[in-house]
Order: sequence, then C-alpha cells, then structure tokens
Amino acid sequence: MITLRRSAERGHADHGWLDSFHSFSFADYHDPEHMGFGNLRVINEDRVAPGSGFGTHGHRDMEIISYVLDGALGHEDSIGNGAVIQPGDVQRMSAGSGIRHSEFNHAADKTTHFLQIWIEPTVLGIAPGYEQKSVSAERKRGVLARVAAPASHAEANEGVVTLNADASMYVGLINGAERAELALDPRRLAYVHVARGALSVNDQPLQAGDAAKLDGESRLVLAHGQDAEVIVFDLAR
Repeated sequence: MITLRRSAERGHADHGWLDSFHSFSFADYHDPEHMGFGNLRVINEDRVAPGSGFGTHGHRDMEIISYVLDGALGHEDSIGNGAVIQPGDVQRMSAGSGIRHSEFNHAADKTTHFLQIWIEPTVLGIAPGYEQKSVSAERKRGVLARVAAPASHAEANEGVVTLNADASMYVGLINGAERAELALDPRRLAYVHVARGALSVNDQPLQAGDAAKLDGESRLVLAHGQDAEVIVFDLAR
C-alpha cells in the first residue's frame, strides 16, 4: 500500500528568522493522524534566515540527522563538537542521555535550507555522540546511496554514518531517464520524501515537499526525475 502526503498538507510555522514545514506533529503543530511513521518521528524542512539560528537547547534519547540542501549550518554542542554542515553532508547527533547544542546560519546574505530528521533509538540512555560525513553528488547520481544505517551495517562503508536505530537512510539524485530501484522488506516500512524537483514513486507523481508512505511493498522504483533530490528511509514498524 502506498499513501501520499502532499507538501501543502504539512504543518507550517513562520517565525520570521525560521520558516519551517513539519511532516509530522512537532511543537505547536499537532495532528493525531501524523505523529510519525514507524520509528521516524520528525522531518522538518527548515529555512534559516541569514545571521539567525537555534540557540543552545537540549535533547534526549533521539537520533537526529541534519541534511543541508542550500547554504551552510554551524553546529556546536556540549560534548565538544564544532562543525559546519555543507550541502551533501550528513550529520548524525545521538542525543542519548542528554546533549545540548546550537545551530546557526552565519552567512550575512544567504538562507540555509536544510532537513532536520529525528529517528527513535533502539536503546535509551546511551552516551551522546556525533558523526558527520560528506556524500558527493556523483555517489548519489541516478541511484539510491545509503548514507545512514545501523552500526552493524555501516562498518564497511566510510560514507555511511552509524545510527543507534533500526533504520537506514538513502539519498538519490534523479533526472531525465535515470531510474533507481530499491528492494524492500514488506514486513518493514519505507518513507520517501522529495527534497526538491519532481519524480515518480512507483508510478505516483510527486513534487518537492511531497512524501509517500509504503507499507507491505517489496520494491521501490524512482523514475521520471526532474532535477529531483529524494530521501528514502527503511524503517522498523
């Protein structure tokens, strides 16, 4: 079964410095029909104005992934990490027993456009952790490149960040005649989020901001791309 969620159906909050669309219930947006999907809890599409950002705040027991589409995002946290997340970078922060961090757009004239993703961990109360890796456009071109996976699956691939969660994340760039396929376990769930452009998901047309929830499906086929960047999650129920 495939269920579509259109971009315009998402929650929306405009704080001036932050323009955010919520795929699932988050902060002041509450929709009991969209509390998450499997162990995927949050996908926020955020645009942070120049010279603005999220002040220092805390998290616990969540795997948090940041994926920048345009601009750059500065990161600092309470376990000593300081970094700048650029387009194509995949940053994973394990909140675990507790972590505090800030995220900031230091540019004077460019908006930062990024996805903030939360996945529920398999074990609570772990030591907080951080990992960041860059994934080239060439690696994502015309395929679905796995960029995050459980630690037991990620050790052999230096381009994959490890998750303390029963989930994997893939990213693909699909355009023109390019076609990407992924075998799915029908006992699990899959979620497709179109970050930009347009493409078809198992023959269903989607635009930027749209999503597809797959339940009981054995194959995912992405085709008919129009400068599309797509994020796919393989998820526990």
